[in-house]
Amino acid sequence: MHIPKSIRENLRFLIIEVSSQLNNLQTYFETHSVTVARRILDRSGYTNNLKTSIHSSCLGRILHAKDVHNEASFLRSLETIATDLDRIAELCRDCIHQVGYLNDTGYLTSKLYMSLLGHIDKGIQMIEPALDKGDTQLALKIGRIEKKLDCAYTRLLKKHIRDLKLRKNKHTEDLVAALFVAHSIEQMGDVLLNISEAIISVSLGQPFNTERYHSLQASVEHLAGTDNGSKLVLEAVAQTRSGSGISGVSTTDNKGNEQLAIFKDGQKRKLKEERQGVKNWHEIFPGLAPKILSYHKQGQSASLLIEHLAGLTFEQILLHEPPKLLNQAMKQLQKTLKSVWNETCTKKSVSANHMEQLEKRLHDVYALHPEFIQSDSRICGTAVPSFGALLKRARKYEAGLKAPFSVYIHGDFNVDNIIYDPMERKINFIDLHRSDYMDYVQDISVFMVSSYRLAVVDPAIRRRISELNRRFYDFSAAYAEKAGDSTFELRLALGLARSFATSTRFVVDKTLASAMWLRARYLLELVLATSPKKMQHFHLPIKEIFIG
Repeated sequence: MHIPKSIRENLRFLIIEVSSQLNNLQTYFETHSVTVARRILDRSGYTNNLKTSIHSSCLGRILHAKDVHNEASFLRSLETIATDLDRIAELCRDCIHQVGYLNDTGYLTSKLYMSLLGHIDKGIQMIEPALDKGDTQLALKIGRIEKKLDCAYTRLLKKHIRDLKLRKNKHTEDLVAALFVAHSIEQMGDVLLNISEAIISVSLGQPFNTERYHSLQASVEHLAGTDNGSKLVLEAVAQTRSGSGISGVSTTDNKGNEQLAIFKDGQKRKLKEERQGVKNWHEIFPGLAPKILSYHKQGQSASLLIEHLAGLTFEQILLHEPPKLLNQAMKQLQKTLKSVWNETCTKKSVSANHMEQLEKRLHDVYALHPEFIQSDSRICGTAVPSFGALLKRARKYEAGLKAPFSVYIHGDFNVDNIIYDPMERKINFIDLHRSDYMDYVQDISVFMVSSYRLAVVDPAIRRRISELNRRFYDFSAAYAEKAGDSTFELRLALGLARSFATSTRFVVDKTLASAMWLRARYLLELVLATSPKKMQHFHLPIKEIFIG
């Protein structure tokens, strides 16, 4: 993307100024000239003014941008680079201040410092050409300087610590000051790494650090027939609540055909679970889960390259598509679920432990909504137990409640984890790291509440959501009746209570969060008012629960 003229000129001046400061610092280490030191200290306002001008220009262009998403991402990266360049100038001044504490400048390893500053200056000179050409390889070269500085600092740290431990050493203050100088130079390497990652982000159109870029590169190499010289196009898809990033990847094979895939990266444990979940689905019920094209791990992080699935998420269909397509998708979803439940059904009874799940997430709920924390109270002489007291009783109640059979469930059956392809009339599942044999009520309750909590206020859409949940309930209840599941509705009430309450940790809107919290409380009260001897007669007021 082209750098606007006003920003380019100020960025060039800033690069020149920071390079000049680094050269002056090298001269200072060689000569210890007070004049050179003053020259560095007196220029602090200039780099700050250049940085501020770049920030102001970027903000102004963001406010008037036509393609807000792409241009804003690009301009934010330029802001980051300007801030980091100013930070390097600040670290130059820190070095001067620390040298001022030295009684004996002989403790400065001047030649090493001058060499390291030379590497930093080379990195600074690479910034503009790397930006102009969108050159990720040049950006990576800038980032690799950080490792050189880090290694040099580690050696200096060990040497200074060894010297400090000598009991007869009378120059402790000098050693400490020299160590702070070394640390300031090491920090310049960290700043260069930030600049490197900002340039990579500019080139790819979304935030990327070096580790994530290498994971992407390693993953894309697994695409059959991909030409390494071909243009790689990325599009941000989502950020999960667990911290994983999801991007659409587009590249070309050797024949010029476009290839599409989904790149997902994040915690190794999470992605390892998802990989295993997909593998299990392929073995248990082939055709529902996407194919894993590659898996790459590095340290505590990992990445997956997943087959791109054609179609729309159920959430998109629910919110934006015509009723005919929603009806078609709903019928196919019901058909798919019925097949999965029938084919994976085992006679092993199982408990979802909804109340235990809820209890584990209460801390996060209260962190966002402290107003939900209430003690036992009395209203007009009537005892009103706290939510915690209700939960404690409901957990004991649920202890004797199990599903008569178990099926293989999705485990995180949100409306944005279900994809429907209208052309093939096919359902696919994604985000499968929680899949397991479990009570099918878990998936049913998550699906219903995930649609209810969508942040839309349009009355027509809210009615559409209510109707969807009523239809999904009717389908599920009919299946339960045919399967002889007499406690289905009671377990569903506990599942809905759990999902309503725990989902409030993702809902900032106080009105919606309160509506969900009160529904959770109401459902717990309904369940607790039911005698264990009459569990099979319990009936959920679905229409009333999902109104509004």
